[in-house]
Amino acid sequence: MTAHDTTQRQAQVDDLVARMTLEEKLSQLVGLWVGADAGGAGVAPHQSEMTDDGLGWSEVIRDGLGQLTRPYGSAPVDPAAGARSLAASQAEVVAANRWGIPALVHEECLTGFAAWGATAYPVPLSWGASFDPELVEEMAARIGASMRAAGVHQGLAPVLDVTRDYRWGRTEETIGEDPYLVGTVGTAYVRGLEGAGVVATLKHFAGYSASRAGRNLAPVSIGARELADVILPPFEMAVRDGGARSVMHSYAELDGVPSAADSTLLTTVLRDRWGFTGTVVADYFGIRFLQTLHGVAGTEGEAAALALAAGVDVELPNVHCYGEPLRDALARGDVDEVLVDRALRRVLAQKAELGLLDADWSPVADPDLVLDDEESRDVALRLAREAIVLLANPGQVLPLRPDARVALVGPLADDPMAMLGCYSFPAHVGVHHPEHGLGIEIPTVLDALRGAHENVTYARGCGVTDPDRTGFDAAVAAARDADVCVVAVGDRAGLFGRGTSGEGCDATDLHLPGVQADLVRALLDTGTPVVLVLLTGRPYAIGALADDAAAVVQAFFPGQLGGQGLAEVLTGAVSPSGRLPVSIPADASGQPGTYLSAPLGRRSGVSSVDPTAAFPFGHGLSYTAFSWSARATSDEWAVDGDAQVEVLVTNTGERSGADVVQLYLHDPVAQVTRPVVRLVGYARVELEPGESALVTFTVPADVTAFTGRFGARIVEPGDVELRVARSSADDSDALALRLVGDLRTVDHTRRLTTAVSVVPLHALEVTRA
Repeated sequence: MTAHDTTQRQAQVDDLVARMTLEEKLSQLVGLWVGADAGGAGVAPHQSEMTDDGLGWSEVIRDGLGQLTRPYGSAPVDPAAGARSLAASQAEVVAANRWGIPALVHEECLTGFAAWGATAYPVPLSWGASFDPELVEEMAARIGASMRAAGVHQGLAPVLDVTRDYRWGRTEETIGEDPYLVGTVGTAYVRGLEGAGVVATLKHFAGYSASRAGRNLAPVSIGARELADVILPPFEMAVRDGGARSVMHSYAELDGVPSAADSTLLTTVLRDRWGFTGTVVADYFGIRFLQTLHGVAGTEGEAAALALAAGVDVELPNVHCYGEPLRDALARGDVDEVLVDRALRRVLAQKAELGLLDADWSPVADPDLVLDDEESRDVALRLAREAIVLLANPGQVLPLRPDARVALVGPLADDPMAMLGCYSFPAHVGVHHPEHGLGIEIPTVLDALRGAHENVTYARGCGVTDPDRTGFDAAVAAARDADVCVVAVGDRAGLFGRGTSGEGCDATDLHLPGVQADLVRALLDTGTPVVLVLLTGRPYAIGALADDAAAVVQAFFPGQLGGQGLAEVLTGAVSPSGRLPVSIPADASGQPGTYLSAPLGRRSGVSSVDPTAAFPFGHGLSYTAFSWSARATSDEWAVDGDAQVEVLVTNTGERSGADVVQLYLHDPVAQVTRPVVRLVGYARVELEPGESALVTFTVPADVTAFTGRFGARIVEPGDVELRVARSSADDSDALALRLVGDLRTVDHTRRLTTAVSVVPLHALEVTRA
């Protein structure tokens, strides 16, 4: 958009704000959820309590409408029929208000457009496991294109919460436990969605994932330093580097202040400091929760006043507090209309950007709308392949021999839902409408493995949570008659207690659900080599099961083509290249802790509890081998300059594969305690046998910054190390450098990421070098 266009649109917004009545203004600050089920089939917290507002469609839209909530994502609807219905609804909205302004339409899109018949992609933990922002951006672009074709303008994704406690049910929605990985991968998603013309909505701002004991909506007890250095950076990256145009406030409360009422967070940090100019939208019913859950407002009007003052522009999913309660508060003088105008300008400016204020705007109604096509499935499959992590292969049973007799066992071996996260349409909404089917083809592990391997037998063994063990005998018999047993166990995604992973499905410990661990143990006791395949939404402490298994494979809800991806990895058609975005804990009952710990958070002589992970962040194996040679171009690093690290990567194995070179910062002495290591760069390198590539990391000193003793973000001179590593616990080279110069204070203008280049080298060039 040119400067002239921007000026014209601003003038159009100013003119509308000046001429609108109060009723018309308020109508633009609310959503309407037409398809919401008030009978208890909830896909949002307290949905059954919040959807019976008694307001009809005509009454709500008579002065206009800010947003239409999930017209595709509330019930199964044929895409083309949904497009026709949406176009008709938009025509009614336009006709009902004297300015002819349509509603902005939003949908969920975390694992793909959450509509019946749309491609279901891997969950965000799989995005993180791929360490491939470019592919995540490609996925998001596909999602955005399908949404835009369907007449949708805003997507409620990505989730940029940094995992802090694996027991939290929404761990599957997070990209990982490291803010740099979350920020870079999440920003790539934002670029893809925004590049397709769909507004990306960052969630949940901020601190939601750091709740006490991993409980959903529980209070968050973290200090200002953890908030600044761990929780906020991914959001800052996505705003500054990704161009995200919307942010959703969190349900959480930080030190007693709910995010929806936190002006420091939503205005001072987000807008004044980072320069965000888009809209802040409410998480569903989040404004009303200020009254009903948090107890910081006595009435809906007080809740509206708090949220509006803090900087929440749009109430979702339905009109409650920003309707009559806010109107009454304005009449009493409790709220200044200036705050309404502030929010309205942001809403109308975004509608103008999307073309919704153009005189020639017309609703979309594609009669041939298809939401699951070959190109989208190809991206889903490639991402599933890249995200599968080979944790262990001591028995070298993988890849499976072509002539091996394989027993496939486990509750997730022949279950299509085992591939899907809780925000996929079939798991989120479709489970309430089984008569409509899945809407897409989802090959199970059994389907895919039988298609890739000649001799496969199957026994279910047990359910995910069912205590029934009567299937153990058949599973054990199948294992005894096989050369190798593959057992698929893990989670079933759901919402609010209907699953073992997902929103509101928190865990008290990290044992595998139900009697699955007992099934695996029974199979191990047969003496047949066992390949343990985990299909989960969080990491589980698999302990001795992993120690005794011939191989362990981790997949985080890998999407509708995940079964094929797993079969390809198991049979060797694809070499595994995923790396853990979260650590796999050793102790199921210990307090979960991520790798980002200071020295006393590690194993020490002052505690009998050893928190060392069984498999660390960044870990993952391959079917081929890679050699590395690393160097820093200088041992001095200016506090306002760059350090350059070069890594020569060579595929020394006999097959093609991808390696992930990880770069960590170690700061041995600082003003405040620091993580022993933290990720500051990474590169995914795909090589044929014998091929090499030169990876160059250009690391700005800004990425060493942290919140110092007195609250300022600083770059501190002194000795540091840049560690080239295969995981957070497996260093290849520790490069000693000295940050030189005076202590430097940095702000939001600092550089947030390390530049990476990967240059393939011909084998002859490598020899001559």
